[in-house]
Order: sequence, then structure tokens, then C-alpha cells
Amino acid sequence: HEEKCSNLETPMIREFYLWELKQSIVIKLREATIQDLPLLLEFEKGLIEYEREFTPNLKKSSFNYYDLRAYIENPEISVVVAEQYNIVIASGYALINKNKHYKNPEYYVFLGFMYVIPEKRGVGVNKMIIDYLLNWGKEKGYSEFQLDVYTPNISAIKAYEKAGFTPETLTMRINTRD
Repeated sequence: HEEKCSNLETPMIREFYLWELKQSIVIKLREATIQDLPLLLEFEKGLIEYEREFTPNLKKSSFNYYDLRAYIENPEISVVVAEQYNIVIASGYALINKNKHYKNPEYYVFLGFMYVIPEKRGVGVNKMIIDYLLNWGKEKGYSEFQLDVYTPNISAIKAYEKAGFTPETLTMRINTRD
């Protein structure tokens, strides 16, 4: 990969090459900007709709998982987008969380908002986003990375395991009104 980073005002851009049908396809990863916000909010809606099938207790009304504007504006959070032919096709973020008082290390990097548009899934774009965010965290001195995934989302679990993640805990629920 090629890294370009001239100063603090220029967002880091990493270029990755995918081989698809014997053609070289360039995927660029970069930090999201406020100009990306409308599309990222659409991605978030798509993610919420996709995840509705995995959990019965998401609200029916409109809501957001994330405060994406605040995340983009916060220099201590990396919101990354993947572009192909100058079109944003995927997203993810990394932020620093304090660990539970009984766990080491004291802080870890939490990954979230992993979204790839449906027509680009399965070709390694999510892995590129994960690698970018892992590098971001490592450059800040962190070694522990965590994420959440719904247990029925087998394809996501397989993708995260392929990237090196292992399951740790399983949240179980019961609703006596269901």
C-alpha cells in the first residue's frame, strides 16, 4: 500500500488494490469529512435496517446509533471511508474506550459502524477498513481492539474472525412481554 500524509491538515489516504475479474481496482481509504455526513447518515440507516433482523428490540421509530458529526469532528476518533472511483462505498470508526476496572489494558480501541454497500460486499473492503483502523490505534499506542456484533450475523462474525478477532462474551436477553 501507499501512504500519503503531508501535514496535519491533509487527511491520511491509503490506497489498496483489489484484483477483481483480472482488473486492478483502486480503493482509497481516507478520514471522513463533514461533507461525507449526509451519505454516512444513509449508511447508518442501512446498517440499522440490516440489523433489525438480528434483534427484536430495536425501536420502530427513527433513531441513530452514533453521533457521526461529533465523531468526525473529534481528532481522537477515526471515522474512515472507502472510495472507489471517488464514490464512497464503505465506512467504519475507531474510538478509545476505558476498559472495565477488572480488565487489562486500561484502555482499548473500539471499532464500529462497519458498513459496506451491498454490491461491494465480499471482496475485502471491510478488511481494508479494519486494517486501517487497527493501524490508527497502533499508531496511538494501543494494542487491544474490540467490536460488537449480533450473534445471528454469521457473515460478519466470519469476517471479523478472518481479520483475527475472537469471541469473548455473549450478551443474552429475555423479555417477558415478548
